Amino acid sequence: MLNSLDIDKPVEQTRVVVAMSGGVDSSVVAGLLAQEGYEVIGVTLQLYDHGKAMHRKGACCSGQDIDDAKHVAAMLNIPHYVLDYEQRFAEAVIHPFADAYMRGETPVPCIACNQSVKFEDLLNVAKELGADILATGHYVQSKLVSGEGGKLRRALLRPVDSERDQSYFLFAISPKQLEFLRFPLGGMSKIKVRQLAKKMGLKVADKHDSQDICFVPKGKYIDVIRKINPEAERVGDIVHLNGKILGKHSGIMNYTIGQRRGLGIAAPEPLYVVKLDVENNRVIVGGREALKSYQMKLRDVNWLGEGKLSEIAAGNGFLVEAKVRSTRAPKPAIIQMINGEIYVTIIDGEDGIAPGQACVFYADDSVTSEVLGGGYIEKTMPKIFAA
Repeated sequence: MLNSLDIDKPVEQTRVVVAMSGGVDSSVVAGLLAQEGYEVIGVTLQLYDHGKAMHRKGACCSGQDIDDAKHVAAMLNIPHYVLDYEQRFAEAVIHPFADAYMRGETPVPCIACNQSVKFEDLLNVAKELGADILATGHYVQSKLVSGEGGKLRRALLRPVDSERDQSYFLFAISPKQLEFLRFPLGGMSKIKVRQLAKKMGLKVADKHDSQDICFVPKGKYIDVIRKINPEAERVGDIVHLNGKILGKHSGIMNYTIGQRRGLGIAAPEPLYVVKLDVENNRVIVGGREALKSYQMKLRDVNWLGEGKLSEIAAGNGFLVEAKVRSTRAPKPAIIQMINGEIYVTIIDGEDGIAPGQACVFYADDSVTSEVLGGGYIEKTMPKIFAA
């Protein structure tokens, strides 16, 4: 007989490590599991120089967050540990973030953090503490579903609250990690979570949500890149698709695919950044129609669906819903394996797809669709190519 966390143990004999960020979501997870009778241990990771982040609204991982996590753990009467992972975070997240911009990519550091520090290092800590599972406050669902031959398998699903959907940032969870993870809030709305926090008497019930990247003070990511890679600010040409030089740029890192404002050039028509030519240190611009791409090549693909991707994607491939940015809705797409590489074709095309972003696959367009996996965009095939 499985308990509510799908563990074959009595609740009181099931040890759960909860990743406590100091926010309302993870605090409610700890509270709910403690109330249910599980043996709960709270763990908070110190990831960045919190002195710089304090008093800055909308930033996660600040010193105030650690204090809030401690306060909640004390109120719930559960053990709580703070682990210093600043060096690991810098190596696994901050430096790769800066290096990606040097390659003309648009990285998603929250995915890298989940992939390395949170669901590799923290997961190992949970196991060392003798935990049966690691629980977090992410808005996704983890459920046992019936697979081939009626065999149960664990699937990652989108949450019921579509406005809080964090599945885009969690596509890189491995099947083995997924077996050890639980997401108790996936079946709730944010409103319900805050109501539960108030009912529990948690002081974080009305705390604001994290909005920006924790290691980017005031949202100025250029300052981070400049500090790590000072050579990044190399002057080069801003070039139109037709080959005409329109002006100068102060470093490719200052530009992203799809950018329109702040180009510093005069033109009779609205122009957008359509390509970052790192090899020749050029920023390529063009009209809006040049932003649309239909096909992309992926790297580091993670498959969470049933069966082998190499077999499913062979030949003409198969139909999925694909998402290339966290703020955009998934679109119908086809996944194919060509010469051992994974390609995704967005049937109606998508604007502003940039290398370094993630492309995440969903089984269908339903609110709680299964997350089939995803990969990082290595290269795009735009509708219009620069000469």
